[in-house]
Amino acid sequence: MTKPADTHTHPHDPAAAPTAPGHGSARRAPWNERLADVSLETLAVRAGFEPGEFGEHSEAIYLSSSFVHDNAAHAAAKFAGEVDGFIYSRFRNPTVRVFQDRLAALEGAEMCLSAGSGMAAIHAVAMSLTGQGDHIVSSRSVFGTTVQLFALFERYGVQSTYVDIADLKAWEAAIQPGKTRFLFVESPANPSTEVADIRALAELAHRHGALLVVDNTFATPVLQRPLELGADVVVHSATKYLDGQGRVLGGAVLGSQSYMKEKLEPVLRYTGPALSAFNAWILLGGLQTLPVRIRAQSDSALTVARWLEAHPAVARVYYPGLASHPQHELAKRQQSGFGPVLAFEVKGTSPDVTRQNAWQVVDSCQVVSVTANLGDVKTTITHPASTTHGKMSPEARAAAGIGEGQLRMAIGLESPEDICADLERGLSKAVF
Repeated sequence: MTKPADTHTHPHDPAAAPTAPGHGSARRAPWNERLADVSLETLAVRAGFEPGEFGEHSEAIYLSSSFVHDNAAHAAAKFAGEVDGFIYSRFRNPTVRVFQDRLAALEGAEMCLSAGSGMAAIHAVAMSLTGQGDHIVSSRSVFGTTVQLFALFERYGVQSTYVDIADLKAWEAAIQPGKTRFLFVESPANPSTEVADIRALAELAHRHGALLVVDNTFATPVLQRPLELGADVVVHSATKYLDGQGRVLGGAVLGSQSYMKEKLEPVLRYTGPALSAFNAWILLGGLQTLPVRIRAQSDSALTVARWLEAHPAVARVYYPGLASHPQHELAKRQQSGFGPVLAFEVKGTSPDVTRQNAWQVVDSCQVVSVTANLGDVKTTITHPASTTHGKMSPEARAAAGIGEGQLRMAIGLESPEDICADLERGLSKAVF
């Protein structure tokens, strides 16, 4: 990753730091040179950061709406883009830039830009790539709010088609020559945990002059780097695992410098869904522990998934780490782990009884949190059909594989044995 040229010092440029007495003009190389060959764990802790004039060892929060200039010429040069620097926090902020640079290093991206939420990030991508008369192809297995967002785009003449995530022939058949601007996929998907063949979808998109956009929220760059598999753009709800403790909202988009600067940056600049400096600072703390958290949570998720698969009240478990998962072998090739999210179907004698059984599991939890959010160190559970995907039609939910008995869990850092014991309270009462 290349650091932008800068003729004026700023708080995260090593040139801004004073030289210590007795050390002449010696200075450490910029972070991207010093960390060129380090591991992902080291990047998660150190990428993007340079101490400022006070030599701080922790990332600073720059809570300022605007930034001063040396003189009129310097201001004009900044506004013209002739020199690097900060103008207004809706455009750029020093704390936010550290977060962007660190996430770009983790994803292996040329550039990262951020937004106030994951949905703001997806909205910005869709706006940057489409116009009236254009078309999007998406997998059916996506977050319910993403479906609602793409429906809003229909007001502006942008249509969407939804296909089975694993059916490459359906993807190709859905592409409208000259109109389809991008393919969109979550992998693993929410809440089905279905896995997309990212490399194959990238080749398909490029063959038809379209881009591939991958929501990498569930896997994170710890387990999967879609750009290395051929994807053009990666999006994140940073609210989830990048934060990791359920504290703040945030979103991110990663891709080539040409796409980010020419297409995405104007959308973000003029629509204004800026990530705040405070939220970026919180997210930086989350990134530092991301590799440790994701791997531990993934291990626990596999333990819980295996326990659920053997339970008599459970009809089916959706988790890529299980051999029974239809894309298990693909997940093994494409990811370095299977992630913290799983889903399962509770048995029932009818749709109403099935929903009652599922709600009983939720209501009986004493340890697991009942919330629609995920990505926390605390395990969460939700009933997608009545929450995250509740605004979808029953037909659309059925097509996406979301039934009345399905429950989605995001496994945290509690003991997996305690999580299983908590689920047993409700599962033991199921009528089937």
